[in-house]
Amino acid sequence: MIQEQTLSRRLGLTTHVSPLDYQIRALARRHPSATAATVEDWLVDVANARGARVVQRDLAAGADFLPPTAGELSTEELVAGICLLQRRDRPQMLRLAAQFVTRGAVDLPRLIRLARRERIEVVLGELARQALRVDPGHGAWLALAEAFPARRSLRSPILHWQRLAWPVMSSRGCNAERWHLVS
Repeated sequence: MIQEQTLSRRLGLTTHVSPLDYQIRALARRHPSATAATVEDWLVDVANARGARVVQRDLAAGADFLPPTAGELSTEELVAGICLLQRRDRPQMLRLAAQFVTRGAVDLPRLIRLARRERIEVVLGELARQALRVDPGHGAWLALAEAFPARRSLRSPILHWQRLAWPVMSSRGCNAERWHLVS
């Protein structure tokens, strides 16, 4: 069986022992999703249950799935959990984290503290820089880009900016007139 590559391996970064990862795995056992084969699948199910729909799984969680409450797993913890470097390299998952940030569903100071503790500054910083290519004045992304400036180049891009946005089509043809961040 081929094992999926992790985000850290693709980016050329190391991981650390994450207290948040332990918390998420414990919550996944207490709030199981019958169709989730991995913790990444479970995180997608939780994000979908909280209204992030830019990415969905083919075998989505059933109606019997009871995700953890915001008291058990805050939106900031969910975003950080999706961005952990030890996650399987599934860039589309990062779109879910970005959707919460774009819509203003996170407490930025709390997310920044959590990102530093979980050592995901490079992921959120890169997502911020990509999002700012679409909307240079977006307050949350500006704050994250300022909090996490680029320190070194990565082995591979995290995600292309177009994956964080929807095209607004021109009335004259099939080309995008402009782009809007997915919220």
